[in-house]
Amino acid sequence: MSTLYIRLPSHVAAEGLQPGMPLYCHFASVSGGGSIEREGVAALSELGEPVKKAQRVVLLLAASDVTLLRVKVPTTLTGARLKAALPNLVEDQVMSEPSECVIVAGEVRDGMRTVAVVGRAWLQLLSRTLVALGARHISALPAQLCLPHQGDAVDAAIAEHGTDIDVTIRLAQQDGIGLSIVADQPESAAFEAMQTIAAVVPNAKIALYVPQSRLRDYEESLRIAPVLSDRITLHADRWQRWVEGSSRGTLDLMTGLGAAAGPTFNWRPWRLPIVLAVIILLMHIIGLNVDWLRLKREAEALRAGMVQTYRATFPKDTVIVDPLAQLRQKLAGAQRDSGQIAPDDFVALAAAFNEAWASTGQGTPPVARLEYRDRTLNIRLKPGSNAPLEPLTSALAARNLSVSQPENGILQIRSAK
Repeated sequence: MSTLYIRLPSHVAAEGLQPGMPLYCHFASVSGGGSIEREGVAALSELGEPVKKAQRVVLLLAASDVTLLRVKVPTTLTGARLKAALPNLVEDQVMSEPSECVIVAGEVRDGMRTVAVVGRAWLQLLSRTLVALGARHISALPAQLCLPHQGDAVDAAIAEHGTDIDVTIRLAQQDGIGLSIVADQPESAAFEAMQTIAAVVPNAKIALYVPQSRLRDYEESLRIAPVLSDRITLHADRWQRWVEGSSRGTLDLMTGLGAAAGPTFNWRPWRLPIVLAVIILLMHIIGLNVDWLRLKREAEALRAGMVQTYRATFPKDTVIVDPLAQLRQKLAGAQRDSGQIAPDDFVALAAAFNEAWASTGQGTPPVARLEYRDRTLNIRLKPGSNAPLEPLTSALAARNLSVSQPENGILQIRSAK
C-alpha cells in the first residue's frame, strides 16, 4: 500500500504566516515495499497529485502541538466508556478546555496509558484540507513517538521552516515533548536550538538529528561550545527513520475525530460509469412510462367503445360495470329464452355425460344421485361402482367438457369453454 508521509510545521508557525502565504511542509512518497520514491518540501496545497496517488496519508504532527500524558486508567474502562472518561481524566493536566481538544488513548503499559491531546480545530482543518485534495485514508501521529528511540540516550530532531524551528524530543518509549523556537538571528539558530535542547534534557546524552543541508552549520556551532559537544552527537536526518518509526505508532489522533476522518471510498474513477448508468436507467424508466401511458389510452378507448356498443344494444340498462361480462349474461339469457341449451346447463351436461359413459362400453352409468350447482354437475355413483376415468375424460374432452374426481365415488362435470 503506497503511503504519503507529511511532516507538518507547528500550529504556531502556521498561524504566524502572512495572509495568502502557503504552508510548506516536508513530504515523502513511500511505495508498498517500503522504499522512498520521492521526497522534498512543498506547499500543502500543492500536494494534490501525490495525495491522490497514495492509498494512505500519514501526518506527522509537530511535537509541540501534541501533549503526551501518562495516565492511570482503570482496566474496566474500554471502548466508548474510556472515550467518555478521557476528558475528565486529563482535565487538570491540559490548559485548554477538553471539548476543544482531540484526546486519544494508547495501549496499557506498566499499568498506565499514554494519552495524546491535540487541538481539535487544527486537526479538523488538516483533515478537511487533505480530503479536499483527494485523500482516502488519513492518519495523524505525534512526531515524538515516530522518532526512533535508542537505549538510554535521548533522541531529538530538528525541522526548520524558515526562521521557525520545530524541535522534537523523545525522552522514553512512551514519552516525548516538542518545542517551537524562533531564533533571534539566523546565524545563531543552530546554537540556540542545541542550547534549548540541552536545557530541557540537563543530564542525559542526546542524539540530535538535523537536516542534511544544515549539518555543517550545527557541527561548527557545536565546536565552539565544548559543554554541548560532550553531550550532543549530531546525525543527518533521513526520511527512512521517520517511516520506520511511524510504522510502530499506534496513537492515531484522527480516530478522535470520528468517522469523518476514516477511510473513504474513492468515487472519482466511478463518476463516469455512474452517470452513464443513471442516464440509461432514466431512459428505461421514461420508455416504460411512455409505453404504459400508450397502453392505458388504448385500454380506455377500447372500454369506451365497448360501453358505447353495449348502450346502443341495450339502451334500457343504466348501470354498466363490466360491459363484456354483462353482454355474455344477456346472450346466455337470450339463448335460454329462445329455447337454446347452453353448454353448461343441467340438461346439456347430463346428456353429454350419458353419451360419454356409453362410449366407454360400460353399459348404464351407476348413478345414485345428481346435483347441479354453480354450472357444475355433481354425480354420486352407487356404492361399489368405479368410473373408467381415463376413457371418460377423453370422451368428455371431445364434447368440450372436463371431469374431476374430488373424492371417491363422486364425479364433477363442467364446461371447458
